Amino acid sequence: MSELPALPVTFRPGRTRAVLLTAGVAIFVVITTVALLLEQLGPGEKLSFVFTGALLFAVLALLARVKVVADETGVTVVNIASRRHLEWAEILQVNLRPGDPWVFLNLNDGTSLPVLGIQPGIAKERAIADARTLRALTEAHSTRDLP
Repeated sequence: MSELPALPVTFRPGRTRAVLLTAGVAIFVVITTVALLLEQLGPGEKLSFVFTGALLFAVLALLARVKVVADETGVTVVNIASRRHLEWAEILQVNLRPGDPWVFLNLNDGTSLPVLGIQPGIAKERAIADARTLRALTEAHSTRDLP
């Protein structure tokens, strides 16, 4: 592994995020345009179309918010509906096995935390590189003392 990146560093699935946000905007624009062009709809019905488009955009934006931020104090994992900060010493292992949909962190409390911010979906090579970088950062910053 080459030199570690300067902290803080943010990992996120860039291409997936771009696709989700672009699709969300396109869906909102199309549904709103259809609502405005349909003359037989009343104002309430048009508003419901616009609301539906906004709701679909919000869901896609929520899916696009996933990320991992590594800083001097540890790692913050932002998944679809949750945010969790972990101290470096809490992370025992960073895993991205073949076939995994995203990285998993094995934690010192015996649990595993999915990290949706590093996922090999559209950009497999990027996800593998990001997982290796996060693993190297974890190993470099871990203060675990083995008995």
